[in-house]
Amino acid sequence: MTTDLYNPNDKVKLWTRQHKNVLDELEKYGVYRVKKEYILEKMDTISNYYLNLYEWYGRNAAKIVPRPEGAVYPIWLSTSSEMMLQPIEDTIILEIEVDRKDVIYTDVNKWGYVVNYFYLPIDPEDEERHNKELKKFGISDESSLIMSDKGNFYPLLKNKIIKSWERLFEPFDEKSTLSQATIWEIKKEWVVDIIHR
Repeated sequence: MTTDLYNPNDKVKLWTRQHKNVLDELEKYGVYRVKKEYILEKMDTISNYYLNLYEWYGRNAAKIVPRPEGAVYPIWLSTSSEMMLQPIEDTIILEIEVDRKDVIYTDVNKWGYVVNYFYLPIDPEDEERHNKELKKFGISDESSLIMSDKGNFYPLLKNKIIKSWERLFEPFDEKSTLSQATIWEIKKEWVVDIIHR
């Protein structure tokens, strides 16, 4: 997100793997946005898990890049062709060029903490202090504070974990190999290449 290093009007190239039907949507409407039913279909039995994550992410990401009307869920992208997901059956890779100001960059490692419902530490010392606190309360599975009733018994710990996730949006080097990106929509005119399997 280090906006002071980059001009927000600069164009950036990004890559996203999507179902091939996205091409029909782009052709028909000129824009693609993720819909709840797409997540339900793709994630199947774990869709509620991801819907909760994406809704949290969306609320917070919208403070950085406002959502256009009709957009609800983020579209995930790779920030380099070397790190992009490869096409698999029934998918395509869209290479897009978009204004920097429309992109939210985050750190892959930090997102891993959020995805697992773990506390996102400031540094290794902070993580060690947090782990000692969990041990003091006899909590061996910290995700249970978010995913189960256990959080009702330890509301301060639960809130501390959720609050820590805001660190996901702290500035860092967008050019890092650990960067990933999201946008709210893909417009047809942004697509510069389509990679088929």
